[in-house]
Amino acid sequence: MSRILAFISLLILGISGCQQAEKSISIELSELTISEIHHAYQEGTFSAEELTKAYLDRIAALDGPINSITVINPDAIAKAKELDQEFATSGILRPLHGIPIIVKDNINTVGLPTTAGSIALKDFIPEENAPIISRLIDAGAIILAKSNMAEWAFSPMHSESSTHGTTHNPYNLDFVPAGSSGGTGAAVAANFGTVGLGTDTGNSIRGPSSHNSLVGFRTTLGLISRTGIVPLYLRNDVVGPMCRTVEDATRVMEVMVGIDPKDPITQYSEGKTQTNYQQFLDKNGLKGARIGVLREISEEIDPEVKVLFEQSLVDLQNLGATVIDPIVVPNFATLRQNQWCATFREDLETFLADFVKNDTIQTVEDIIRIGSKSQFALDRLEMMANNSGRWRLEEETCGNVYEDPRRIAFREAIENLMDSLQLDAIVYPSWNFKPARIDHFQEEYRGDNNQIISPHTGQPAFTVPMGFTNGNLPAGIQFLGRMYAEPTLIKLAYAYEQGTMHRRPPVLTMNQE
Repeated sequence: MSRILAFISLLILGISGCQQAEKSISIELSELTISEIHHAYQEGTFSAEELTKAYLDRIAALDGPINSITVINPDAIAKAKELDQEFATSGILRPLHGIPIIVKDNINTVGLPTTAGSIALKDFIPEENAPIISRLIDAGAIILAKSNMAEWAFSPMHSESSTHGTTHNPYNLDFVPAGSSGGTGAAVAANFGTVGLGTDTGNSIRGPSSHNSLVGFRTTLGLISRTGIVPLYLRNDVVGPMCRTVEDATRVMEVMVGIDPKDPITQYSEGKTQTNYQQFLDKNGLKGARIGVLREISEEIDPEVKVLFEQSLVDLQNLGATVIDPIVVPNFATLRQNQWCATFREDLETFLADFVKNDTIQTVEDIIRIGSKSQFALDRLEMMANNSGRWRLEEETCGNVYEDPRRIAFREAIENLMDSLQLDAIVYPSWNFKPARIDHFQEEYRGDNNQIISPHTGQPAFTVPMGFTNGNLPAGIQFLGRMYAEPTLIKLAYAYEQGTMHRRPPVLTMNQE
């Protein structure tokens, strides 16, 4: 497959005679990894400034029909220059030195709008970065751009906002990139940045990653701070990497891990984290592993996705794993019921008071009054305004994953089974069906397995490319682990990725014409 090259020309003044010489530098942006970029910096092949300009040129040339990017950081090139000067002086590369990152438009970024796709927040420019953004910048990352999303993160189905319209799947423009982090998914898949950030309440890192042939990490609830992120249901919300490789996702995750006093759930991670997660990137990580197959959630499945999943199980065995197929979680159907709790009003109104600080935008009613261009979002806002708590059991309070009896019981049933069978992970298709057509996103939304376990139990779940169905539409396999078992999942996901190499970039042409 031919790759798109980004060419940038640099005007260099000659040392003697002040003669001008033009040096043409080509950067092959397609599928560049952090490791490859850092090697290029060390070898002097190209600079962070040149790389940043090349990505911006690519976005300008190709994003129009995809519609993944909402705003470009006007300071990105200046930041890249600073990082180049720092490296020239110190000879040291920080962990994410000069790595351009795409950030979902519900994460606070100084100097850039954080709108959550809404009219109500279209003019909101945060005065401080979310802690995870500060961590990324401290590690040397360049905030390149913000990405489109499903308005208020309401939709796992598609990514439509009042501020920027609908994002299309770069593999096939007639199909959804999923939601709500579809902008990040499409942008990273299309190589508009090196890595990306999404958020996940029930689906929204892993769903778009699966639909865009990416790796998506939903980490253990409590591992990474959510402060400064527009919430959907804070009791479920996670922020995490969406990348083209497991290694890059691991590098980004590693930087973001840490306790945040402003996000109490992170206190539970004390003593359970690692400073170096890259040590678990092992190509032989599946040798001797025991993997359970949860068939119960994929009994209704598209035949093409089923073929890919069955092959993935063969691949796992060929790569050294023992596959236990099927496994049965006792009382699974009962335990998964009544897990969802609507805390949108409480969580959002707290965010508005803490960060937006606008007297005219304080409540969900204010947001409804301001309006939306999306009927889907309007309907959800009305529902959120009139419903709160556990939908079918209103008398029960909604607790966090460490305190809610229903959530604890669900998690214990899964982890007890894993212990009894000595399982390292449980696998299932991330989606049972292909991406939906954009014009039929609601009626064709089926088989979203991302919603079922991890958001309620708090366990980590990683999706990895599993191949493609007809129509060049990606599919993903999901690895579910125990609480704080990111090291194990990194090892398994990396070994599977390296042993199968299913990821391939979409074929794009100038303006998709």
